[in-house]
Amino acid sequence: METITMSQPGAGVDAASTKDATLIYRQSRWTRLTHWLWAISLFFMLLSGLQIFNARPQLYIGKQSGFEYNNTVFAIGAENTATGPRGYTEIFGHRFDTTGVLGWSGPAGQQTSRAFPSWATIPSYYDLGTARVVHFFFAWILTTTLVVWLVASLVNGHLRRDLAPRLDDLKRLPQDIIEHAKLRFHHTREYNTLQKMAYGGVLFVLLPLMIITGLAMSPSMNSVLPWLNELLGGRQTARTIHFTVMVLLVGFFIVHIMMILAAGPINELRSIITGWYRTDPPRHGDTERSA
Repeated sequence: METITMSQPGAGVDAASTKDATLIYRQSRWTRLTHWLWAISLFFMLLSGLQIFNARPQLYIGKQSGFEYNNTVFAIGAENTATGPRGYTEIFGHRFDTTGVLGWSGPAGQQTSRAFPSWATIPSYYDLGTARVVHFFFAWILTTTLVVWLVASLVNGHLRRDLAPRLDDLKRLPQDIIEHAKLRFHHTREYNTLQKMAYGGVLFVLLPLMIITGLAMSPSMNSVLPWLNELLGGRQTARTIHFTVMVLLVGFFIVHIMMILAAGPINELRSIITGWYRTDPPRHGDTERSA
């Protein structure tokens, strides 16, 4: 009978059963739970955040904002033209026509002026109060889960063992980039270098920065953390950083989904849903292949 090698990242489990040596237990219950909590939280935070952004669809650098200041770096709006209302997006003074998607959108004959269209916001109609309730509710779920995950990963060694890049990982980085560009994937228990760097960037840079800038924008936090706004360069700068991090997280999600599809969606989804992951067959003379 063939053997299943059970290797559970973050749990330190190695056991044997009977079936297929290429099928391993890669994702622990805790890893899977936090993954889906973060995914759900970020989904609702994104769509409710776009609704909140619609209330003031401009971004600034600095502590002040308004018509008398020349510190706008990003804006979405609509304007009347000879051919009718047109939507636009302006980035660092460069304006692009985005009619139908950003600035001016809606069903034919019912278009309205709004930064992000109704299908991209929660709720779909303009309701700032509801959007803020949804946004903050899932923000606290995200924050609490991240803190608990960080403490647990430090205690059980998951960070050191599975996520921290080692010297060998850094040496393999150029080759990993080439192989990913050629869509050549190695299915192993360990994360490759690009995965470690991408997950580390999200977990230790983007998500904490999202939380910190969110706190800096909250008036109720001014009395608790009065120095936070100054550290970030003002509330308007914090809002701009918050929006930029959101764009980077959306970019990460798109690349993440593309890599799942390219590497084998059934195997990848099975891993994050059930924990079981099919690896490459062992090389001759190896009991388990690692890469």
